[in-house]
Amino acid sequence: MKAVPWVLVAIFVVAANCSRSSRDATERETDSPVSSSSAGVTEPPAPAAGDGDASVTRPRIVFLGDSLSAGYGLASKELAVPALIQKRLDAERYDYQVVNHGVSGDTSAGGVSRLDWALDGDVRVLVLELGGNDGLRGIPVETMKANLSDIISRTKARGITVLLTGMEAPPNHGPAYTKEFRQAFRDLAREHDVPFVPFYLDGVAGEAALNLPDGIHPNAEGSVIIERTIWKALQPLLEVRKQNGAVEDR
Repeated sequence: MKAVPWVLVAIFVVAANCSRSSRDATERETDSPVSSSSAGVTEPPAPAAGDGDASVTRPRIVFLGDSLSAGYGLASKELAVPALIQKRLDAERYDYQVVNHGVSGDTSAGGVSRLDWALDGDVRVLVLELGGNDGLRGIPVETMKANLSDIISRTKARGITVLLTGMEAPPNHGPAYTKEFRQAFRDLAREHDVPFVPFYLDGVAGEAALNLPDGIHPNAEGSVIIERTIWKALQPLLEVRKQNGAVEDR
């Protein structure tokens, strides 16, 4: 993985110091009633638009994430990474339904709160894309790691494969925090023995042509690159499940 460009970390600093009104605007972009600031979640978040017919009972691949999964700022949710993965699955005749449980502004704690709802149905794979907002807010790394560990443990206990994706923290919390934050994802992958994508935004972060004007969220072109990164890690997992008889070809 390439080193994270300094322009990216500078952008993170700006984002971390945004006003509360800016964060509220971000959270309103989500299709879910749940935000990262929720103290208590009282109702399940609805999957993002474009996830297909909810009555379909195909085996599921769930994205549990934040705005990067939700497709923040894109013209259509069909341009978000989970929807692109669905198109890839259909084109290559893998009989799965992708469910997008991305919530803009969500933290690892939010993911813990809504995990049971996200795992509803015949879920076979969970793509875990959380932690970026923990880093922006300077949440202690041990807290984030404990939350993600809880999600992974509870998911694996159900016989569901977890694909963990890593993120980078801004430098304004100090080099020690940045290093500890990065290492936490690697430690989680090793400790739980789960497949791992070191950086969700690899090849996209810091590239102006691949991001929205805010410099943080991928545009449609950036989403295509992320989809390729995720597919490269996801596709072998589906083959293993197929070989084990978990899913039959159509």
